[in-house]
Amino acid sequence: MTFSTFTFYAFAAILIFAALRVITTRNPVHAALWLVLSFFTAAGLWLLLRAEFLAIALVLVYVGAVMVLFLFVVMMLDVNFDSLRQHFRSYLPIGAAVGVLVLFEMALVIIDSAIGRSTAEPPVPAASNTRALGQLLYVDYVYPFEIAAVVLLVAIIAAIALTHRERKERKQQDPALQVKVRREDRVRLVNLRSGKPPA
Repeated sequence: MTFSTFTFYAFAAILIFAALRVITTRNPVHAALWLVLSFFTAAGLWLLLRAEFLAIALVLVYVGAVMVLFLFVVMMLDVNFDSLRQHFRSYLPIGAAVGVLVLFEMALVIIDSAIGRSTAEPPVPAASNTRALGQLLYVDYVYPFEIAAVVLLVAIIAAIALTHRERKERKQQDPALQVKVRREDRVRLVNLRSGKPPA
């Protein structure tokens, strides 16, 4: 076993363990931290595959920006997780069906690669992989890329609309009332009689 093979299996084991901890832990902050570990491990696997741009983009974009946003949202929103867990069993059949389907697809890919009936490998680009990725995304698949961006935008708007709610204890200011305020509303003059100080 070579060192690169050992590194791949070690990263794969860490990634599987971190992914399992993301979906099995009860604390959402801990789940977000396990997801950070899984992102770092996936970036390491991409480095082994010589996809440096994807690895750096994963670390900078997801770990550096998206996961920080997740942590802020999880810690600042007053989400009642107990009420969400009450309906967990109703989603279990759909989740199990999706999991079985994903396992079936992965088994097909593994069996196909083991038998050797896979299609011909794509040609290796002569330039850097960053240029090849840009060529694929912004030239060959520009319309699916734009459609994915619109779908993500709709998902963000839907998430904001679903989580935004009025709270009774929230304090807010009305700038119009602040502009209309007068001195008499804020200051009260009191006349005190001058007399001898108390002994």
